[in-house]
Amino acid sequence: MVYYSMYGHVYRLAEAAAQGARSVTGVEAVLRRVPETLPRDVLEKMGALEAQDRQGHVPACTVDELGEGDAVLFGTPTRFGNMCGQMRQFLDATGQLWAKGALVGKVGSVITSSNTQHGGQESTILSFHTTLLHHGMIIVGLPYSFQGQTTMDEISGCSPYGASTIAGADGSRWPSANELDGARYQGEHVARISKRLHRE
Repeated sequence: MVYYSMYGHVYRLAEAAAQGARSVTGVEAVLRRVPETLPRDVLEKMGALEAQDRQGHVPACTVDELGEGDAVLFGTPTRFGNMCGQMRQFLDATGQLWAKGALVGKVGSVITSSNTQHGGQESTILSFHTTLLHHGMIIVGLPYSFQGQTTMDEISGCSPYGASTIAGADGSRWPSANELDGARYQGEHVARISKRLHRE
């Protein structure tokens, strides 16, 4: 799990996805944060410093670590229908991995969060897939076998492209039980497919 989470919404989805992956026998799921690019004083002005500090126990990811696992489940908030700048900067530093084909054949998957119901969750995940395809990764989403995707009982994130949550315009809405279930399902689904692909 390689994620960036300014206020903690994607972090909660990432934790749930890691739980799902760990439910598969023989699978180790490791959480890593994308390095922050904003200074602390800017984060403080944005009201994000406390959430960043709560995630301080999660080690920052290095580019080389991406090549170590059999699968990478990425998490990013939306920024105008695309991944956030921190994630983009991190991925832009993966040229050496691309040159070596280090991610070819590995599973890649994406989860996200936006402030509004139609805030670009699907376009964020789909545009993220372009980078994964350039690396030769095998894309795995969130299939409709996750029944929570079809709920009409609540406003909810999650699509066939990946689990997601809606933070609300002021960021006060946290991932619902259904959205967390979607992330867990996706984590387990990624782990099972990866295990099958890398069976020796």
